[in-house]
Amino acid sequence: MSDLTRRDLLGRLAAVPLASLLGVDVIERAAAAAERALASQAATGQQFVPQFFTADEWRTVRVLVDIIIPRDTRSGSATDAGVPEFMDFTLTDRASMQPGMRNGLAWLDVECRRRFQQPFADCSTTQRNAVLDDIAWPARARPEIADGVRFFTMFRDMTASGFWSSRIGVEDLQFMGNRVVPQWTGCSDAALGKLGVSYEDWDRRYGGG
Repeated sequence: MSDLTRRDLLGRLAAVPLASLLGVDVIERAAAAAERALASQAATGQQFVPQFFTADEWRTVRVLVDIIIPRDTRSGSATDAGVPEFMDFTLTDRASMQPGMRNGLAWLDVECRRRFQQPFADCSTTQRNAVLDDIAWPARARPEIADGVRFFTMFRDMTASGFWSSRIGVEDLQFMGNRVVPQWTGCSDAALGKLGVSYEDWDRRYGGG
């Protein structure tokens, strides 16, 4: 994957709401830093030490990003791609985003303790999904969990930005750069299924036609 092609893809990520807020340069720097961190970990065997996240938050983040983008037969997971590291580098330089992330992770643990008497990372898959199903769909979420909905929307967008700016994400998309497409027929069902979204969900969320 050439640097030009990689940057072409990052430019297209600007269409994602969070990526538009951060800017391509910020995403590119965070993606490169995450890549270096993964390489250093592989070479030395030393675990990455986050600068923004606490140890408990780091554990939750690693669980949650892999729920959003799990490993499959085609590519690695969000943690394989360095998404948690991407988030840590991004948030370290973006003070305005820190309260939303920190408060959101706290909300998730509080909600899980209320329902299941344990933090999110210690919950079973069924318990985690029960909470996430309530906050993953803004249009049908209950008003009293609006804080959780806002957090998860931001977290999901940040996970996507981190994953598809990584080398694993670029390869997963099989992005080919600036090539003429004679006829655009939309994303494949397989691609939409991997993301867990549909064009109908996009229309409800962003008000498309």
